[in-house]
Formats: sequence, structure tokens, C-alpha cells
Amino acid sequence: MKILIIKFRNIGDVLLSTPLIENLKYHYPDAKIDFALNAGCQDMISFNPDIRNIFIYDRNRIKQKHLIERVKDEIEYVNNIISNKYDLVINLTEGDRGAIIALLSKANKKLGFPARKGILKYLNIYDIIGDDQKPIHTIEKDLQFIPLLGKENLHKRVSIYWGASEKEKIDDLLNKYSIEEFIHIHPVSRWMFKCWEDDRMAKVIDHLQKVKKMKVIITAAPDAKELERVKKITTLCQAAPIDFSGKLTLKEMAYLSSKAKLFFGTDTAPMHIAAAVDTPVIALFGASHPVLWGPWDNENDTINFKYINGIQKSGIHSIISDTDHTIYYENGIKKSQGMTNIKYKDVVDVFNDYV
Repeated sequence: MKILIIKFRNIGDVLLSTPLIENLKYHYPDAKIDFALNAGCQDMISFNPDIRNIFIYDRNRIKQKHLIERVKDEIEYVNNIISNKYDLVINLTEGDRGAIIALLSKANKKLGFPARKGILKYLNIYDIIGDDQKPIHTIEKDLQFIPLLGKENLHKRVSIYWGASEKEKIDDLLNKYSIEEFIHIHPVSRWMFKCWEDDRMAKVIDHLQKVKKMKVIITAAPDAKELERVKKITTLCQAAPIDFSGKLTLKEMAYLSSKAKLFFGTDTAPMHIAAAVDTPVIALFGASHPVLWGPWDNENDTINFKYINGIQKSGIHSIISDTDHTIYYENGIKKSQGMTNIKYKDVVDVFNDYV
């Protein structure tokens, strides 16, 4: 049996689909499972023993080409996938590309979310349609396809894998800085409105290092805006943290998180990665919905975060949430009112339960 999973979304979205992969492999142990995703997300499922092939769609590369070349690349990408003649296709995204691949696959059974744009919304693409409107966690949203196949969800564990090179690099770095116990902080996001106030972030770092006597390691993507934001934060710190910003791959960051006593940040892929490796997470939710995106505790079958203001806990993870997601601009920077509303004292109070 050949199975294709399609998820053209962001890094965290792909990571949160790994429980679906594990359940499919459990119920179809002889299946060959392939995955189609956007470039930059492949680290979330590479080395996964249940995945055979990964089809990477490089949106940025294709967009830079002339129209005819773009069309050729699109056709070649789709043909490389559908030539595998899948028995089962599960499309976890609502966009056109996944729907077209599902339609052209001619699979015996096609599952997905309804297309809502253009001519595709009038076509009968799927044999079974999932519910993408119910306000449930992203993991549960993907896992609904298992019972729709007449099976039972037996595993709800998020997984990420790394190799010996990632482990060696991080172990060497920790030895270099003589670090045995530390807190991993990822203070930025590719969406800057998800970031907290720089001065408050710096104040938390100082509190952890000067009061709690904990070493802090900061990470960020090798993106100019993220690196500049980290620089502003560390400039405000009185006690300089160890800064690995822009120096780690996602897999290296995953192994780093697995060694941390605690992770602190906002709703980002690194937050989900930390939760996936069973590191306790403290996260700020003032720009997104914790019901949909809260850090997942692998030891529980669900999470109990609610769309409310204040401090919440689910398993080993805690969040501080604010439901005012009004967007505004300050000095040209896009911000969310909810993130601004989260107070330093509330964050420190949560840390007191962990360190």
C-alpha cells in the first residue's frame, strides 16, 4: 500500500502532523508513506522511520522563474508525486496545490478538507471530507482522518528525529561553554507581532541568570530581522546570555531543547519542537489561539488550554494568554495588543513553579 500525506504549511504545522504518520503506520504496517511539503519544513520529518520519500516544494525558487519555466516546474513537481500511483491520499491543507495533487493522483481513496476557492470548490475531489472549522488543536484536526478511515487513534505523540552530527555539535557547544543545566529561550518569531516587548524579555533573562542562577541560551533563525531583534534584547540585558542565534539548524535546535531544563518563548515552531522532545514549555499567547496551537504534552491525550486571559497549565507546559489580538503599529513595527498586555510579573510567577 502507498500513502501520500500533503501539508503545504509552515514548520510547526508539519511537525504537528507526526502523530498522524505514526497512527497510519500502526494501522498499515506494510505501507510506504510519502510526504509533500514546503521547502524549509523537511527537517520536521526527515529521519522519521515511517516516511519513505519527501517531496519538497520550493516556492521561492519557483517564483523567481519566468512564467513558462514556473509552469514546467509545477507540472514536473506534481508528476513526480502522482507517478507513484498512491492507494490513499490525505491532504491536510485547504489550498489549491494539495487539492490538485489529490485530484490528479487517482488514488483509490482521497481524504481532505474542502477547497473553497475557484473551480476546485465545485469539484468532487475527496471521497471523505474532514472538518476544518471546528476549534480543536491542530494535532486533533489532522488525527480526525484516522477514525474517518474506520480506525482508532492509538498514539498522539509528536516526534522529531536528529542524527549523530547534530548531537555531536550541540554536545561540543555545551562542553565549550561548560553548560550542564540551562534554560532555552527563543524570543523571536518570523511574524514580529508574535514577539513580546524587548525590555521585558531582557528583564526575564536577567531574572533567570542573576536571581535564579540559571544559564540562558538564546536561539533564533538565521534571518536578518530576527537577528536584529535578538541583538536589541541582548543589548538590554545586564547579564549576557549565551547567544546561538542563527547558528543552529532546526534539528540541532531540537537536540538542544531536549537537553534544556525549560523552554521559554512565544507560539513558534521552536516552541512546538521543545514540547515534542518533552521539555517543559512556558509560552506567551497574545497573538494566537492556545486552543489550536498550545504546546502539546506527549504524555496526555489532549490539552486543556482555553481561549481566556491569564495563566494556564496543561501537563508539564504552561502558557500566559491574552485574547486581545488587535494589531497595531509602533515605530513601524507590527504588534499584537495581547502580547503587549502580558505582564512581566505574570511570567516570573510562572517561572517560580519551574526553577
